[in-house]
Order: sequence, then structure tokens, then C-alpha cells
Amino acid sequence: MTDRALHRKAVVLMVCVPVLWSMAGIFTRQLEVARSFEVTFWRSLFAALFVALALVFKRQSVAISKIRRMGWLGLLSGVLWASMFSCFMLALTMTTVANTLIVDSVSPLLTVFFAWIFLKQKATPRTWIAIVLAFIGMVWMFSGGMSKLGRIHLAGMAVAMMVPFAAAANFIILKKAGQEHEMTHAVFLGGALSALLMLPLAWPFQASFHDIALMALLGVFQLGLPCMLLIKASKNLSATEISLLSLLEILLGPIWVWLGVGEIPSSSTLVGGSIVLLGLILHELAPIPQYRDKQTASISINDPGR
Repeated sequence: MTDRALHRKAVVLMVCVPVLWSMAGIFTRQLEVARSFEVTFWRSLFAALFVALALVFKRQSVAISKIRRMGWLGLLSGVLWASMFSCFMLALTMTTVANTLIVDSVSPLLTVFFAWIFLKQKATPRTWIAIVLAFIGMVWMFSGGMSKLGRIHLAGMAVAMMVPFAAAANFIILKKAGQEHEMTHAVFLGGALSALLMLPLAWPFQASFHDIALMALLGVFQLGLPCMLLIKASKNLSATEISLLSLLEILLGPIWVWLGVGEIPSSSTLVGGSIVLLGLILHELAPIPQYRDKQTASISINDPGR
């Protein structure tokens, strides 16, 4: 399979990731009792169990020795996954969804910065255009829901800032260590750590069996599976590309809730989402020189010149 074909396959896989991530709204609207910390606990727990079963199915154990074999980068990746799983929910308890998502939208910019520092990769003009359009679109989408920045809201946004920092750093680690190590173990570690962190905050449990069943679906299909797909796609995508495509989650979330439970998005959400989508489409359709130049055909699609 050619580099271009591998890249296209990876893009398709990566698009599936935010599609699954964005399903959270439909599931959480159906919950009877469980809220915030308990949702995060059960979701993280079921995600960790699913990834563990997947590793066993692939004939890979989830023993401590296997996790340690990833090295310090793999362990750090697990901590970053746990931060991403937990901090988003913590932020939502302190500030609005709009504030949280606007903060999360800086992830591509942070990824470009980290890629320049740690991977020696420079962003191309098409990448900067996509980042600018994505940020403008996010602000447009949620401008009507931005709250006044009181002390609690500022604290919530500070917690939310952990998510894009953790995501950007994790994308860099996947590019740096993912070619040599099975980084799926890091997703398992992240789920387990997040569940342990949320346990004291979620106790005493209030969820019904109905809620637990829904959160099991969340853990498997909205968290565990897409994170595993991201690991696979990351082998043939740049860190910045992964980060940009991840923004589809924020675009698709309101659409699924609209179709699933009848919550009609505002005109600003539709216009802003269209701007985000335009930026992502232009980024993926723009010509990539390394595919046009046969003399550079041996260069990986993750080369800094990309």
C-alpha cells in the first residue's frame, strides 16, 4: 500500500474517532440519575475494561510488565489520557459547556507548537489556515453561550485548559513512541487512573442499572474504541492533523443531539460549525508536495516537510 493510500485510510479512521466521541450527548440525555463525577467514573472504568479485553483478544497481556515496557513516554501518555478523561468533566461542573469547548479548541495551536519543539516539524500555510478557521468557527458557534468570567468560571476554564495541553502532548508522544511501542496499553492505564481518581468524588453511587448500561456503552463505543482507533490512525498522520480532525467532535456533538433528542442548534452553531468544517476540508484536500514529487516518495507522510 502506498503512502498516500495509508494516509487516506488513516484519515478515515481518524474521522471515525470524533464521530464516536461526539455521541456522548445522546447517551447522557438518557441517563436517569447519574451525573458528572459518577458518569466519568463508570465511563472510564468500562473503557479500561474494554481496552483490556481487546488487548487479551489480540493476545497481549495487560500485566504491569507490559505497561512498564512502554517506557516513561508510555506511562506519561497514560497519565495524559487520564487527565483528558477527567478534566473535561471537572471543568463542566465549574463553568459552561461553551467556555469549556472554546478552551479545548486551542488544541491544534498547542500541537503545532509542541511539534515544532519536540519533533522539529514546521506547520505549513494550509495548516495555519485550518487552525485559524477552526478557532473562528468555534468562537462563532459558542459566542452566545459564553458566560461572564467570574472567579468560579475562571477556575473552570483553568481546569479545562488541561485538556488541550494533555491532548497536544499526547499526540506528540504517539508520534514519538507509537511506532516502536504498543500504545494501546496507555489508553488502558488512562482509563484505570481516571476511574480511580473519580471514585472518591463519585461515591456514594446513585446510578440505576439503566444508567450503568448506558455508561457501559459510553465506555466502550464513545471512549475505549475511538481511543484505540486514534492509536492506529496516529501511525500515518501528523500530530497536527490528528488534533485538527479531533475538532469534528465539537462540530458533530450538537448535530447528533439535534437528530437524536430534538435539541435544535442555533444559527450561530450551524454557521460556526460550517466554518470549522470548511477549514478541515481545505486542510485535507490541499495538495501535499511530497505526494507529487517522486523523488521524495520515500519520505514518510509524517516527515517535517509535510
